[in-house]
Amino acid sequence: MKPKSQAGHPKGWPAALPWVCLLGGLLLGAGSVWLWQIGNQAAPDSAEPSQAAPARQILYYRNPMGQPDTSPVPKKDEMGMDYLPVYADEAPASAAPTPGAHRQILYYRNPMGQPDISPVPKKDEMGMDYLPVYADEAQTGGLALSPERIQQLGVLSSPVRQEPLYREIRATGRLSLDERRQQTVTAKYAGWVEQLPVNSTGQTVRAGQTLLETYSPELIAAQQEYLIARDSQHKLGLTRQVDGGRRLSLEEGALQRLRYWDLPETSLQRLVQSRQVRRTLPLPSPISGVVLEKKVIQGSYFQAGDALFELADLRQLWLLVEVFETDLAGLQAGESAEIRLDAYPGESLTGRLDFIYPTLNPQTRTVSVRILLDNPDGRFKPGMLANARLTLPLPGEPPLSVPESALIDSGTRQSLLIALGNGRFEPRAVVAGPVAVTALGERRVVIQEGLLPDEQVVTRANFLLDSESNLRAAFGSLQAAAAPAKEG
Repeated sequence: MKPKSQAGHPKGWPAALPWVCLLGGLLLGAGSVWLWQIGNQAAPDSAEPSQAAPARQILYYRNPMGQPDTSPVPKKDEMGMDYLPVYADEAPASAAPTPGAHRQILYYRNPMGQPDISPVPKKDEMGMDYLPVYADEAQTGGLALSPERIQQLGVLSSPVRQEPLYREIRATGRLSLDERRQQTVTAKYAGWVEQLPVNSTGQTVRAGQTLLETYSPELIAAQQEYLIARDSQHKLGLTRQVDGGRRLSLEEGALQRLRYWDLPETSLQRLVQSRQVRRTLPLPSPISGVVLEKKVIQGSYFQAGDALFELADLRQLWLLVEVFETDLAGLQAGESAEIRLDAYPGESLTGRLDFIYPTLNPQTRTVSVRILLDNPDGRFKPGMLANARLTLPLPGEPPLSVPESALIDSGTRQSLLIALGNGRFEPRAVVAGPVAVTALGERRVVIQEGLLPDEQVVTRANFLLDSESNLRAAFGSLQAAAAPAKEG
């Protein structure tokens, strides 16, 4: 057996021990270098947030709902929403206040634009906070708003235009019968109704159509007199007599008497040719139309002059409308009118102004105007409701005009809000004329004084802006009046 060392290790171990220690030292050194390099690479990344955080400086905190309210410290609004920070690299230099700077609040105004201000914060009847008005926003006689505020209010503007305008007159009325196309049928003799071909109200008749057959002793006697006069003239050779500038024979005189009773010419020619007396004679219709009223029945007796029928020609109707006295200027017969009937929605008709009545109704301050409407197929009925629209060109040169919504009329003062650009607005008193329409139907107000052709006027949210401008002007006047008192 081979001998072993005293410690029990193999015989060559003491010789290898230095080499093992050297190898361990090399591995330990390499590991330390590797850890040092990793630490140097991670250190810049971890240091970036600490270096970037101080670079973004918070100037102030703004209202999360866009209201004109800022705070130098974090806070919440009435709904519990956090105010949003505004950084120095986000806010424009003109709009961002300097750190620690406070905007001076002049007063608080009503959020709905009513003429009410308060020196301290308060709420209106609906629980809405009054809005602060700052000293750097207030201007005497004008108003300056930021683009955000303009967008929030919904301010819109429109250019002043100079173009032909038309005065528009609207009126409501009813269709009625044309009085010139009505006819009362009467007889110039007494008699009985033997036959009644037209026996119902509303029946359509044509001119010359027989309305009834009448038996009249007077007509029978007149026919017999004609036959006797005719025979006597031939037997006795009588000469013509003077009647109305011409000579009539005895036969012609008797026949003319029958014509004066309005007997139809066909019945007279039948008498001349047949030489026979007819027991009944027809009563013809004088016009074409409809029967509005029938006052006789078959077998009834009538006296001379009694009204037997009421007829009307409905091929043309009247539209009677009431026009206010303020709209009468320039209105004259012959103007065309647009007519719309409630019975035919969406259908536009054309009529013609026929007559302006000479009297005014003192209760309604209106004048009746008559418009003619053709009714060839009988679709339109008397009594139907209708709306009429007349457009009359304004006389003279095309005037300056603005949209109707741009005018602020308090009853004693008429004004416009002029958009000067860059968020600046200026109220201006004007002299307004009538409201007119363009060829496309847009309603505009004629401005007679106080406006230039190339200006812009506010057409939306102008009442809010005008009230705010008046409040600021009034507050500026109060401050100017209070300054001498404080000095004294």
